[in-house]
Amino acid sequence: MYKHILVPMDGSPLSDQAVDYAATLAKAVGARVTLIMVTSPFPALLYSPGFVALPDSYVEELDAAAAAALAREKQVVAAKGVPCEAIQVEHEQVYQAIIDAARNKGCDLIVMASHGRRGLSAVMLGSETLKVLTHSAVPVLVFRGKS
Repeated sequence: MYKHILVPMDGSPLSDQAVDYAATLAKAVGARVTLIMVTSPFPALLYSPGFVALPDSYVEELDAAAAAALAREKQVVAAKGVPCEAIQVEHEQVYQAIIDAARNKGCDLIVMASHGRRGLSAVMLGSETLKVLTHSAVPVLVFRGKS
């Protein structure tokens, strides 16, 4: 069945549930998991001459928040006895980064939440889910949450 599952995450409660679901699925089928958090670069327009300067701490805060969320979820997956890798990618197009990671890592399934949140991490899984569904050659399982 599935050998390698990619799980995009953004640190939201629904994303956390999707990670747990994917880890359970991976355990059942003997697959490994790769967690991915995609961050958007600071908009160039905002730090062009005559505009707002790029805060020195922006990249550090973004990386620290992503690393903390990935580490937390990696522990969830590892606690189920599932091999897990966690990666952070900066990309202007979140859906494209997810699709590229699935292809580059040789994933045969993407498990992602039906919607996410927007925030400091600038990760958007909501509309991104639809984009991944319509553009990915890899099967996508959309996790809608536990009732």
